Amino acid sequence: MITQKKGLTWAGWGISGLIGLMMTFSASMKLAGPAEFMDQFVGKLGYPQEVALWLGIVELSCVICYLIPRTAILGAVLLTGYLGGAVATHVRIHDNFLGAAIGGVLVWLALYLRDPRLRALLPLRQPLPSSE
Repeated sequence: MITQKKGLTWAGWGISGLIGLMMTFSASMKLAGPAEFMDQFVGKLGYPQEVALWLGIVELSCVICYLIPRTAILGAVLLTGYLGGAVATHVRIHDNFLGAAIGGVLVWLALYLRDPRLRALLPLRQPLPSSE
């Protein structure tokens, strides 16, 4: 069994919670479709209005998968793809894409901190081989 330090777990869940809140707010804007948001979504980003509902459902589904420990890695993969699409959208219109890119990095950082299995799979440093 892999041991886990409580500080890493708390930090990972803290970052995961912030990501969850940010992405849930974004999904709720797509689901509710207020006029100001839709003006930006359709006018600036260039998406058809009817796509907003479906993107909100997909985004919320990805967040739910990410926040459930058993499906967290699948959720991280899905959120990475979703945020990659956000980066591509902003690059296409020559807009600042840094927020979506940082979000994608934070998704994996949080999961890396909260899940010892992922840290065992992707160690930051390897022990040196013994010279016996």
